[in-house]
Amino acid sequence: MTASRPLFKHIRNHTALFSELSQYRNAAVETLGFSGFEFHKTPKFVTEDGSRLTIEPERSIVLPKVKALAGLKNKLTQAISTLHMVEHSEIGYRYPTAALAGLDAPFIKRMRSEYFHKVDEDRSICRPVNLSYGIKSRGKADNRQEYEVWMPEEAPDQNPLPLLINAYGEDLPDDVRHFVEQPSKVHGWMGVKRAAFEALYTNKQHCGDLIICIAMSVDAYNIGAKPDLAYSPEAESSIAVSNAEFEWEIEGYYAPRGWAFDHDGVWAAINHTLEAISEPLDDLYGNEIIPIAESKTERILSTLQSLGVTQQEVDELNLQPWEFMLTESEHRVKAHDPSRSVNLLGRLNRLFYQPEQQLPSLNWMHDLIL
Repeated sequence: MTASRPLFKHIRNHTALFSELSQYRNAAVETLGFSGFEFHKTPKFVTEDGSRLTIEPERSIVLPKVKALAGLKNKLTQAISTLHMVEHSEIGYRYPTAALAGLDAPFIKRMRSEYFHKVDEDRSICRPVNLSYGIKSRGKADNRQEYEVWMPEEAPDQNPLPLLINAYGEDLPDDVRHFVEQPSKVHGWMGVKRAAFEALYTNKQHCGDLIICIAMSVDAYNIGAKPDLAYSPEAESSIAVSNAEFEWEIEGYYAPRGWAFDHDGVWAAINHTLEAISEPLDDLYGNEIIPIAESKTERILSTLQSLGVTQQEVDELNLQPWEFMLTESEHRVKAHDPSRSVNLLGRLNRLFYQPEQQLPSLNWMHDLIL
């Protein structure tokens, strides 16, 4: 572990992680010469009819391989003179995502878990903890709605609606609320290694006095070829797709102490910042960008469908996402040998560690994008 990545030490402790991350962010603002500025999280988006939506201001590009993003951070700061990386903000994640709603669903429903090693455990083994449940509007359209809650570790299979109501209250629209109530079905899985970091953006003309905080990440990911991650004759593997994604999302802004909140002004600054990051990417990666209008979760669905996985097969498997948090399944057996139980965790680990399509280490990815 390199000394320049102190946040890696908090990979198992979110409270300490985000507390220290905010300190590095505050220090970066001071270094830029701004004193007396205060951090504010991304505000709710208020529509013309007064509805308050939880909006995810995010963009991304998809590339064939993660190696294409070599030197990304330096290239971005060279291309955007008022973009400044937050020193020591690097952190890495490894996690699986399950698609819980089909192609016809009005929203995307997903489960995501972060992966950790036990102390002194073989690092080719990862174990899921911290299961989260999320709802997003579909596709990669501008500023999608997003609602997410952490499921209690002692009850990962509980109905998430009360948790979402508690978290979002009157900001939880009826169509989202009703969609949450519909039963979830695991359609497929993705394994992700993420190299994440933060940056600050200023632009007096378009952002006024605001300093926009941007969370950036580089993901290397594998999409499973079957819902239960079994071997697929069509793909000749348990993995169907291996790609990479660069993603940038607004996480908040700094404003001078006493600054009067201006909803339209903040959102204009947010949208300008998203486009400012997007602008040089065509020049840098235009020849390699894969034109995909789906989110990563949606790509799970379309990938499995392209390999002939039917809704009937999904229904018959009746997989539950928390099954993949167990080492052994109590009621699933191998098709060719009913005397042997299915090791779901082992299958999930293949998304990360299958020798032919092994995802890179977190430190390797961070070194790559310097």
